[in-house]
Amino acid sequence: MGEVAKKSDLKSNLKQMQKVPSRASLGKLAELLERQDIDINEIGDVRKVSVYQSLTKDADGEAQVHDLVGIQISPSWETGPEWPVVQPGPSITLPKNTATKKKSTKFKKCVVLPDMQIGYFRNRDGELEPTHDEGAIDIAISICKDVNPDKVALIGDNLDLPELGKYRLSPAFQQTTQRSIDRATEICAAIRVAAPKAEIKWLAGNHEERLTNFMMDNAMAAFGIRQGNKPSSWPVLSVPNLCRLDDFDIEYLSGYPASTIWINEHIKVIHGDLVRSGGSTAMAYLKREKISVLYGHIHRREWAEMTREDFDGPKTVTAASPGCLARIDGAVPSTKGGTDLDGRPLTRYENWQQGLAVVDYEEGDGKFNLEMITIRDGWALYRDKEYKV
Repeated sequence: MGEVAKKSDLKSNLKQMQKVPSRASLGKLAELLERQDIDINEIGDVRKVSVYQSLTKDADGEAQVHDLVGIQISPSWETGPEWPVVQPGPSITLPKNTATKKKSTKFKKCVVLPDMQIGYFRNRDGELEPTHDEGAIDIAISICKDVNPDKVALIGDNLDLPELGKYRLSPAFQQTTQRSIDRATEICAAIRVAAPKAEIKWLAGNHEERLTNFMMDNAMAAFGIRQGNKPSSWPVLSVPNLCRLDDFDIEYLSGYPASTIWINEHIKVIHGDLVRSGGSTAMAYLKREKISVLYGHIHRREWAEMTREDFDGPKTVTAASPGCLARIDGAVPSTKGGTDLDGRPLTRYENWQQGLAVVDYEEGDGKFNLEMITIRDGWALYRDKEYKV
C-alpha cells in the first residue's frame, strides 16, 4: 500500500472518531507524527484521537487559547508480519496441440514421476533457492516427451509445503508457499505439453495433505469454500485449484493414503505410507500387496519381487520405488537434515536416489513390463539416448 493510500486511510479513521478534528487539527497531527519521527506507513491502527484546548496567559496577562491534539496508535507489526494471501498459480496458455495420432499398438506406455518436493528457501543473498531438483525434473519431462505416453502418474509430494507442516520452521523457508504453487503450476503445464494426449493423474501425498490439515486446524470456517454459484468446483484453497489442474486436464486424486492409480489390473501406483530401512520397504509392500505396486514417499530407488504358488501356478509380484525428483543434498527439510544459525539448510546428502519409471502395459487383464530410469548428477540414459543438464 502506498503512502498516499495510507494517509487516506488514516484520515478516514480520524473522521470516524467522536470528535472530528478540523483541518488545522489534522495538520497538527501530521506535525506531531513528523516530530516524533513516526512513519505513517508503520501505523497499523488509530485507537484514539483527542482534540482539546488549554488556556495560558501571555506576558501582558492576556488569556491565550491553544488548540492541542493527541493520538493513540498501534504499530503495523503489533500482530506480527503481514502474510500474503495464497493465490492460484499463473494462468498459462498451452500451445496448440500438434501431436499426430499415435499408432495403435498392443502395448501402451505409462510414465511414473515420483516425489518432486517443490519448494524454496532463501539463501544468504536473499534469493529463493529450490528444494526440488530443476535439472532432474527437466530430464524427466524430456524423457516423458520422447516416450509420448498414454498415461502419466504423478506419485505425489510434488509440493513440499513446509510452512503448513507441524514441524518447526526456520525463517529461511517462510513466505515461500506462493512461489512453490507458481512453480508447480508451471511444471504441470510443461508435463501436459510433453504428453499432450496422455491421461495425467496426480496422487495426493502426505505433503499435499498438509494444506488440508492446515485449513482444518487453523481456518475451519474457510475449509471447503468454493467460488460463488460453483458447487462442483474445487475448494478455493486446494491443490487442484491453486495449481490450475483443470486448465491442463490433470486429474487430482485426494485422500492420502487411500487413492490409487491403476495402470492395468496387475499393477498400480500409490504414494505410499510405509518406510523401512535397509531397502526393506519393498519387502514390506510385497507382504501386504497381492498385485504389483509402484510407490513413492521414501525417495529411494528400490525393487523387489516375490513369487507365490497359486492354484493356477506361480504368480510373481513386484514392488518398486523409482526414487524422487527432489534435491538429495539436504535442501529438503527432513529429520536427518540440519540448518545453520540463520536457519538455512546445511549440505548433507540423504540416502535418496533420483529417477523415474516407464511401464509398458496391456490394458485390462494384460501383461506389463517395468523399466526404472536412474538420474545421477544431472544425467540419465534411456533407450540409448543420453539426457543431461
